[in-house]
Amino acid sequence: MAVTMAEISKLRALTSAGLMDCKKALAESNGDMDAAVEILRKKGQAVAAKREDRQASEGCVMAKSTGKFAAIVALNCETDFVAQNAGFVAVTNKILDAAVAAEAKTIDELKALVIDGQTIEALVVEESGKTGEKTEIGAYEVIAAPTTAAYNHFNKKLATIVGFNLEGVDEKVGREVAMQVASMNPVAVDRDAVPQSVKDSEYTVAIEKTKEEQVKKAVEAALKKAGINPNLVDSEAHIESNMAKGWLTQEEADKARAIAKETAEAKAANLPEQMINNIAQGRMNKFFKESCLMEQEFVQDEKITVAQYLEKVQKGLVAVDFKRVNLNQD
Repeated sequence: MAVTMAEISKLRALTSAGLMDCKKALAESNGDMDAAVEILRKKGQAVAAKREDRQASEGCVMAKSTGKFAAIVALNCETDFVAQNAGFVAVTNKILDAAVAAEAKTIDELKALVIDGQTIEALVVEESGKTGEKTEIGAYEVIAAPTTAAYNHFNKKLATIVGFNLEGVDEKVGREVAMQVASMNPVAVDRDAVPQSVKDSEYTVAIEKTKEEQVKKAVEAALKKAGINPNLVDSEAHIESNMAKGWLTQEEADKARAIAKETAEAKAANLPEQMINNIAQGRMNKFFKESCLMEQEFVQDEKITVAQYLEKVQKGLVAVDFKRVNLNQD
């Protein structure tokens, strides 16, 4: 049967598929609009399957808070051109709205939600058919707390949500802390929330770095006492290079090597354990200040921490959780 332009336009409005795709689907379905829509959806499934091995590293990231519940959705695609398309952004927002309305706790719950008669999982597959690119929900994060807040970065590739322990937190305060998370990328909300494996790894590094520094200081002092510039002999590559330039003689190089070896071994064998632990603990405190949200310097006022800012706003107010999704590399 002949397909009219009006029918093609109607199908395109329903599906956002291309004109020729709509025409072919209507012809195949003998003008049955519902069947044509299903044909186009199946085509979307075929496109998605065909591109399963493609990397969906671009996309749109959006966050929303509805008081005690907040969520972030990342709808991924292959190119920034598609990610910035108004229709793609609208689909991301539609998925996010459904997620917070239902307070979906997991990505599987999210995918099973129904929008306009189809699941979100099917909607994402259909979007792949429209764009011709692999499309998938790359991330879904949620927080449930007495008060939540959300922040969406202008590029639509970074979003954060934060949960607070008290109700009625001012929206501006919540947004400022969510912006802090976006800007400073903390590891955890406080030091108690830092995984023990991370603490152990950081402490091991702190101990080793402290020992290396103490040994290096001792070697530099011994070299200076012997009349040798430590900067000329701080590595074998430098020694060879400086000898080639005539800045070091073979005798001076050999003497420097012997002094460095003897001093390093002696110092490493007699490092005061308590001093090493104290310095390492100082490094850990620095790590916590840089990596824990509540201990970070508040970006709006670097004279105070985030914890001090929240306490100033409302006695006993603390952040209890945060989530951050960023498609760009930090």
